[in-house]
Parts: sequence; structure tokens; C-alpha cells
Amino acid sequence: MVNKSKIFGILGENLAKDYLLSQGYEILETNWRCKNYEIDIISKTPTTLVFVEVKARKSLIFGEPEIFVTKQKQKFLVAAAHHYLILHNIHLEARFDVVAVLQLNNTITVKHLEGAFYPGIR
Repeated sequence: MVNKSKIFGILGENLAKDYLLSQGYEILETNWRCKNYEIDIISKTPTTLVFVEVKARKSLIFGEPEIFVTKQKQKFLVAAAHHYLILHNIHLEARFDVVAVLQLNNTITVKHLEGAFYPGIR
């Protein structure tokens, strides 16, 4: 049986990627995985490496899609980004963005939150 939620998630990631490309971002990786790490989109501007978490929803019952990027998810993304930077020996400024994709009725909106969160100080 086809998981409709998974299909919409893939659509959301494709819409996010297309949006970022239209804004001049270079897409380096999609669905990057290494060990237990996973990042939806890794993109680049001329001066910044941008790690993007995509959240796609078909309802506002539980709130906007971006609120589902919890503190725990943020910590995981920061760890994954750190691993990616070390693995690829990259020395650029890094930023964490969220792209929220929302479908209400027959209308899909894409909202890009630049600098949605920052790594915590340890």
C-alpha cells in the first residue's frame, strides 16, 4: 500500500528544492545520509553552506509545518551538519533554514525561513 504521507513528503522536498534553485541557491545534496545522520537538502550560496530541513503538511490542525522542527530535531541537524563539514573538509559559514510546504485545499504554499535556528552554545 502506498503511504500518502511519504509521497507528500517527497513532493514537499521537490518543491523546496525547486524554490531554492529559483532563488539562486546551488543544491549540493538531497536526502544526504551518513551513519544515523540525515539532512533533507544541503545547498550553497556564494558565501554560506545552508542546511535545510523540509516540513510538509496538509493541515493546520496542529500548527504551521515549521513548528515540527523541534529542539531535539535541531540538535540532530546541527550534529549532522557538523559531521558533513568535517567529512568534506568545508570551511564556510553555515546556516540552518526550514522550508515549510503547506497544502490547504488545492493551494500549495512554500515558506522559506532563513536562519530558522542556530546551534546552541555548549
